[in-house]
Formats: sequence, structure tokens, C-alpha cells
Amino acid sequence: MTSVYDFTATGIDGTEVPLSRFAGKALLIVNVASRCGFTPQYQGLEELHRELGDRPFEVPGFPCNQFGAQEPGKADEIASFCSTTYGVDFPMFDKIEVNGPHRHPLYDWLTSQKKGLLGSRDVKWNFTKFLTDREGRVVARYAPQVEPKAIKADIEKLI
Repeated sequence: MTSVYDFTATGIDGTEVPLSRFAGKALLIVNVASRCGFTPQYQGLEELHRELGDRPFEVPGFPCNQFGAQEPGKADEIASFCSTTYGVDFPMFDKIEVNGPHRHPLYDWLTSQKKGLLGSRDVKWNFTKFLTDREGRVVARYAPQVEPKAIKADIEKLI
């Protein structure tokens, strides 16, 4: 059986990161963008990271430029924006595609595990969130407009 921990992704610093480093933790995986109407959710994501970070929980962020070209920057620009604007300290990864023929394998798996509205696999917009349990299974998918604080109770049930 595949789990979230079976994948690797490129970190925002360019290093390959096996997601097995998060083994035993619940994850709130989010495709993010710096120039989106939902960008202020970085603050809520960072709050979850700080409030629950001493427990088995992480918030991996995956920048994506597929929705309105709202993440045009390079990795160092994205990292700088997140750090200086929102104080982001949660794990950030390099830009990926979440839909289409070049969809990152992680997102290919996530979207096969929890489909969206009307059974669609495609991610509809930035800040779509996938919650995995401590065994690496996808337990929920949240639409972009769902604020991070609204997910806190679901996370706490898992950690």
C-alpha cells in the first residue's frame, strides 16, 4: 500500500526530500501561491504549524504556478516572500505542477485518494488542502476557501 511517506520532492533549497522524514506525523499538504487572493492563508497555516508543531504534525507547502500564474517567482524569491511577509517556518518545497501531464507524483496520488467536487481529481485552485493521518493515508480534502483554522479540530483528532 502506498502512503504519503513513499514520495520524494525537491525542497525549496533544491535538495531532494524524502517525505518519509515526516513518518508518524499527520500532514496538511497545501499547494500555495504568493499572488493569490488566498495568499493570506499563509498566516493561518503558519499559526497551525506553531500551535501544533510540537506534536506529530507538519504543514508541507508546495508552490504552484498553474492557476492564473500566481506563483511566478523562483524558489529563492518564494522562500524570501514567505519568510519576510508571513514568517513561514513550515517546510516549503520547490514549485510543482498539481494537474495535467506533468503533475507531481505526490499530487497524482493525493488526488486519486480524495477526489474533489463531482469526483474530479484535478485541483481547482491554489490553497487546496489534503490532510493525511499519522500512517500517511489521505483522510480529507479541503477547498481553497476553507481557512486553516477551520481544519484545526480535524488535525487534533489525528495527533
